[in-house]
Amino acid sequence: MTNQVPFTAGDFVVYPAHGVGKVLEVEKQTIAGHELELFVVSFERERMTLRIPVTKAKTSGLRKLSTKKAMDSALTTLKGRARVKRAMWSRRAQEYEAKIISGDPVAIAEVVRDLHRSATQPEQSFSERQIYEQALERLSHELAAVEQIEPEAATEKLEKLLTAA
Repeated sequence: MTNQVPFTAGDFVVYPAHGVGKVLEVEKQTIAGHELELFVVSFERERMTLRIPVTKAKTSGLRKLSTKKAMDSALTTLKGRARVKRAMWSRRAQEYEAKIISGDPVAIAEVVRDLHRSATQPEQSFSERQIYEQALERLSHELAAVEQIEPEAATEKLEKLLTAA
């Protein structure tokens, strides 16, 4: 099969559609007469386990946690000025969802930055709030894993950066 398996049991990984998970093991299963090597990834937050064929890991977007440098770049993005396009909300919402699903911490940070509201700004709509919280949660869980801190502490750190910006 594959000579080089990019992840091993215990590694934290990011799956674009679900965020940070932990590789439990690499198992072999016979499915429809074919032997497959599968990454067994547990997503504690969603109480879910995914089995991803090793050969499909790259095309599915499964990746290692961001480096400190990549995470710093995402944090710098948070401090930037919000860029809200004048497009209709439905179009912007699609773009925000696509950025979140991309799994790219800088793109997710852009969503968090653009949808963040300070106490002096008008209230968000329900869907804006949902997308904001989804992006914030995704980013804080990866930050927590990278910095080896609790997700709540990571969320606080992100919110401090946003209010300071």
